[in-house]
Amino acid sequence: MPEGPSLVIMREAAAKFRGKTVRAVTGNSTLDIARMQGRRVRSVRSWGKHFLLEFSGFSLRVHMLLFGSYRIDDEKPAVPRVSLRFDNGVLNVYASSLKYVEAPLDEVYDWRTDVLSPEWSVTRARAKLRARPDVLVCDALLDQDIFAGVGNIIKNEVLFRVRLHPATPVGRVPPRQLGRLIAQAREYSFDFLAWKKAGVLKRHWQVHAKKTCPACGGPLTLEELGTRKRRTFFCPTCQHHPRRNG
Repeated sequence: MPEGPSLVIMREAAAKFRGKTVRAVTGNSTLDIARMQGRRVRSVRSWGKHFLLEFSGFSLRVHMLLFGSYRIDDEKPAVPRVSLRFDNGVLNVYASSLKYVEAPLDEVYDWRTDVLSPEWSVTRARAKLRARPDVLVCDALLDQDIFAGVGNIIKNEVLFRVRLHPATPVGRVPPRQLGRLIAQAREYSFDFLAWKKAGVLKRHWQVHAKKTCPACGGPLTLEELGTRKRRTFFCPTCQHHPRRNG
């Protein structure tokens, strides 16, 4: 599943369509995609794992799901979910969920929850975490209402960076470590973005899809943890359960 940084890259690549008119629309979506024909793109935005094209009166929301992808001025040997042709190029979206957002985007999305947004709020994230003391940290990091844009890779890497066991309830995390968790959710997301742009992301994975801990040299554990049962890589030696409540 593409994570927030990948959607930022998509947004930046598609920025050239801002102010441009959709000249042709095709695709296999069951959504009324013809609605966008002849409409001008007012803005190109992203929130977490959502890519957003804003038109006058409505917006198109694209969620990449597990296997979604896109091509700009290029195409795959597959029928796109939607293809939007402009005077200066074409945007093709594949295997994704499409939805129209009828209300203004600023009324629908809280930009303070997007870890890559300039409006990101540490205070808001901390307050939401404190209100969920029984939630496991592996689930909390994937909660898009708290950390919009964080996905499974970022989750695994952040928990290793702060040396926190993924099955730790939020309420047991000491305040300083909780602060580091919040900070790293954002910092690692920007690192992910830079590495993804440079084409070296996988070289920087410490535990995700790995077998050996880079810190102690011991074997990593792979379990499906949390309510989502997502693949979780962690070091049972280096990533501890806190011994006391925060």
